[in-house]
Amino acid sequence: MAKDKYHAQVREALENDGWTITNDPLTVAYNANDLETEPDVEKLIGAEKGRRRIALEIKNFVEGLEVPAFYQAFGQYLVHQMAFDYHAIKDRELFLAASLHSYNTFLIKQQMVKDAIEKKGLSLIVVNMKTKQIVKWIKK
Repeated sequence: MAKDKYHAQVREALENDGWTITNDPLTVAYNANDLETEPDVEKLIGAEKGRRRIALEIKNFVEGLEVPAFYQAFGQYLVHQMAFDYHAIKDRELFLAASLHSYNTFLIKQQMVKDAIEKKGLSLIVVNMKTKQIVKWIKK
């Protein structure tokens, strides 16, 4: 599958914030016989800053289709998290990256997103795609 619309901007925002891109794409599979974290493996970026290591799933929430896009993104996030757990990858934090516009017009207003953060451990990075800057880190 092709990279998300905002892949390049999120990558640049990470670099602007002092992160070193370590994997693009970052691939995590359960094992050779199991399903990889497809179909969106290209959307994951691995980065590090000092001793902190992160993995990002990038999602564009198209206006009018935000709810199904969130369902898909959160489901993919959970599959990635399960693969990390399966391999006992504890040194890399998983985040969902979204645009500031999507955050302000959709994500911040949805109780299901608030519950995903508070009750299911969803972590978000909010990126201003115009300035290519990270504006918010949200982690329970």
